[in-house]
Amino acid sequence: MTRTLSMDQPDDRNRLDAMVQGVIGKPLDRLDGPAKVTGSALYAAEYAIDNCAEGVLVTATIAKGEVTAIDEASVLNMPGVIAVISTDRMTARAAQGGAGESPVRKVRQVAYRGQPIALVVAETFEQAREAAKRLQITYREDDDAVIDFFNDTATTETSGEPTIQGNLDRAISEAAHAVDVTYTTECHNSAPMEPHASIAQWDGTTLTVHASLQMLKYNVKELADSMGLAPENVRLLSPYVGGGFGSKLGISADVAAASVAAIELGRPVRVVLSRQQVFQSVMRRSETTQRLRLAADSEGRLTGFGHEGRVSNLPGESFAEPVTQASEYLYPGENRTLRIDVARLNLLTAGSVRAPGEAVGMQALEGAMDELAVIIGIDPVELRLRNIPDRHPAKDIPYSSRPLAECLKTGAERFGWDVGPRRPCHTREGEWWIGTGMATATRVHNLNEAEARVTLYPDGTAAVASDMTDIGTGTYTILGQIAAEMLGLDIKDVLVRLGDSSFPPGSGSGGSWGAPSTGSAVFLACEGIRERLAKRLDCTDEELTLKDGFATVRGQSIALPDLLKGDEIEEVGHFKDGAISDSFSSAMYGAFFTEVAVNAYSGEVRVRRFTGAFVCGRVLNEKTAISQCMGGMVWGIGSALTEENIFDKRHGHIVNPDLAEYHIPVSLDVPHLDVVLVDERDPAASPLQAKGVGELGICGAAGAIGNAIHDACGVRLRSFPFTPDKIIAELEAP
Repeated sequence: MTRTLSMDQPDDRNRLDAMVQGVIGKPLDRLDGPAKVTGSALYAAEYAIDNCAEGVLVTATIAKGEVTAIDEASVLNMPGVIAVISTDRMTARAAQGGAGESPVRKVRQVAYRGQPIALVVAETFEQAREAAKRLQITYREDDDAVIDFFNDTATTETSGEPTIQGNLDRAISEAAHAVDVTYTTECHNSAPMEPHASIAQWDGTTLTVHASLQMLKYNVKELADSMGLAPENVRLLSPYVGGGFGSKLGISADVAAASVAAIELGRPVRVVLSRQQVFQSVMRRSETTQRLRLAADSEGRLTGFGHEGRVSNLPGESFAEPVTQASEYLYPGENRTLRIDVARLNLLTAGSVRAPGEAVGMQALEGAMDELAVIIGIDPVELRLRNIPDRHPAKDIPYSSRPLAECLKTGAERFGWDVGPRRPCHTREGEWWIGTGMATATRVHNLNEAEARVTLYPDGTAAVASDMTDIGTGTYTILGQIAAEMLGLDIKDVLVRLGDSSFPPGSGSGGSWGAPSTGSAVFLACEGIRERLAKRLDCTDEELTLKDGFATVRGQSIALPDLLKGDEIEEVGHFKDGAISDSFSSAMYGAFFTEVAVNAYSGEVRVRRFTGAFVCGRVLNEKTAISQCMGGMVWGIGSALTEENIFDKRHGHIVNPDLAEYHIPVSLDVPHLDVVLVDERDPAASPLQAKGVGELGICGAAGAIGNAIHDACGVRLRSFPFTPDKIIAELEAP
């Protein structure tokens, strides 16, 4: 049976608090942890498939043009080489998240350097790699490729409908205090630990692919469209995914190439991207230029708010990094201008990277807010407290919840924030300037349609099944906790099976919607099982208590196996996101506080303390939620200080296409991270009263570090990342 709920209005029943098993919210260890640390968890490339050939992609060495010839004979007589494949059933780009259709397939029409154009298949990986290097390609190269985002020569289009309310120019001119500043951010790469990889098998009817993917219900459609198959003839398996951060939301070239080869050759084919190919061919976060205009009255209350961004993508791509997403709802200002323009560049596909929009939009916005606080002469925390609107400033709808003030106050107290206006260069320790900074965190709350099947077996154990994926966020564990809590079972008695497209379609891992969406589907299925158990006991679900494998009604208890009498109960929960977003503005919130040291001679920055206070509705697992917040804060350190993909502006290739040269924070870059979760219940968020948390910890974190740098040494940089060369150029003589 299927139990369906559409989230059209707040769910005030608060059913989880009525349960008594006591596992929801607890910091339980990950159910998948032992398999991962012992190596028994198999990732996409690790399956032992008989007679599996190996494929290596060949990528374009020009930024724009056409492949006019591929000399297959140049490699076909090399040892072990089976085939050279170049067909428009392969994909030239990665699919955007949630696309549900094939990305661009014209592999011989080159739109960026690093674009997949062919696949070499051989008996061994080494043979395929060597042949791929030697394959002779002839091009017709165009001389009008646009590569440099910051030179303003690209064709630019406006994304969506700009928000214009009142008269921002007049508000700025009449304001008691105002700022008009421009921030820039560089290109970022997701760089998940597990490279993109696929093993495809074709039996003449069904295409089965082990792949590293985040959203199987969409990925099946994307691959089926690419191959010209019906979706029911495609099966994807992604039980373990070694990180994605958005780069695996849609299928990428490895999935399509392995599938084409398996179909054409009639044998399994494995394709694993090298780290350099992941950087060059999959997905990037766009560079941005962001103009922030803020107008405030004499008390520091915003009367004007402007956020205008310029981002980039390939021609034909609809995605535009939504840098103004938080600006829609976070701060007031009756005179508003929000706008995003897209520059068309010949660089690899820009798409969703962890917290698209807020991750880079918030760090610029929070830098501008700090600048406004300095101009006014007000404490930065107090400025934000004075600018928490009562209703959505553009849509004029209520917030589902709005605990930002609690996060600001809790974080400030936890950190030991020195209240008052900022006075840079106030503390010196030897050759180090010491300063503190803060920023607001927010991420829009999303929901997505999801299904999950829950089965209660005759022996009193249960199983959860959904095509939902776990990309390292703890999905296996929290779905098990929801089922255990609802059915009164020990978590060890709940088997969670994920990442198989033959299971009911979950929400997928993206947009921080996995827990509230697929979690709600599990909740609904368990409600159906509870009702059927209650019927056997001639009571209502509300009268039924399930705990430790026993059902209790009116003081009488019976073990679940005795109640089931050999029967199996199965229910499918079907959660729909509904129309709730039309009535309420829902988001996660938080606040960052950090202390940095800036070397007066070298410009080196060291983050010494970092506190984050976050609110994300009901916390389903304290340990995994805190872990996600910590991970986001580490990303914030990288975004602030080190991370940038550098493109050669002459030829379009990435200069630093691996983890040796793309600098992410390592252990010595990261101080102790102090995370506090502020309690919240939001009935408009989901039936669980829970929201997502996976992306919140990055949103604004880099801005806090930039603000702390200014407080330490007086240098106000507006070009992320804040590398030592930029800082030392602005420092006065020590």
